[in-house]
Amino acid sequence: MLLPDERAALVEYCLKMQADDLTVGTSGNLSVRSGHLVAITPSGVNYDELTPEAICVIDLDGGVVEADLEPSSEVPMHTSVYRATDAGAVVHSHPMYCTAISVTMDEVPPVHYMLALLGGSVRVAPYARFGSPELARGSVAAMAGRSGVLLRNHGATTYGPTLAKAYTRSIYLEWVCRLYHQAKQIGEPNLLTAEQLDEVVQVIDSYGRPGQR
Repeated sequence: MLLPDERAALVEYCLKMQADDLTVGTSGNLSVRSGHLVAITPSGVNYDELTPEAICVIDLDGGVVEADLEPSSEVPMHTSVYRATDAGAVVHSHPMYCTAISVTMDEVPPVHYMLALLGGSVRVAPYARFGSPELARGSVAAMAGRSGVLLRNHGATTYGPTLAKAYTRSIYLEWVCRLYHQAKQIGEPNLLTAEQLDEVVQVIDSYGRPGQR
């Protein structure tokens, strides 16, 4: 079986995604890249029934390498992200607050500096049918300079160097969207300026470098 560790990790994180309310039913999909291969969740399988053997392996062009089931319908989006970025993993989810923002806004309002963990204010990609090449292209374009994107009337996608990092970014993105929604119930939220958010992005980018704390 190809990519056994990656397959096992995807099963683990699918259960986490369900427990963390990042998806509903069989919606959402995750993938992990290993060289020229990608392990990706299958289409239409309940997460509680998912096993490592059910995970599909494809190449970067979306061709099936090893699979007993049909790979996720969002293969075009996942492979497009891998080809356009240095992503090691991609998480696509349908969380309530991210999706609500995608229906009403053109970007996630800069209500909290935590958006800097995704590279800045997260944009909303134009609507396109799920699984379509148009959705894949629009997602990657709207994600330029960011590690996350909202999909109009659909959901959210994040990526990272590891599955853990990509997943954590999805949690952060949903939290900020929920914060904005909750703040709007009380009054008009005060938003950070582009300059304030950029300053945080620069500080975060410097973490881990010599001479930085």
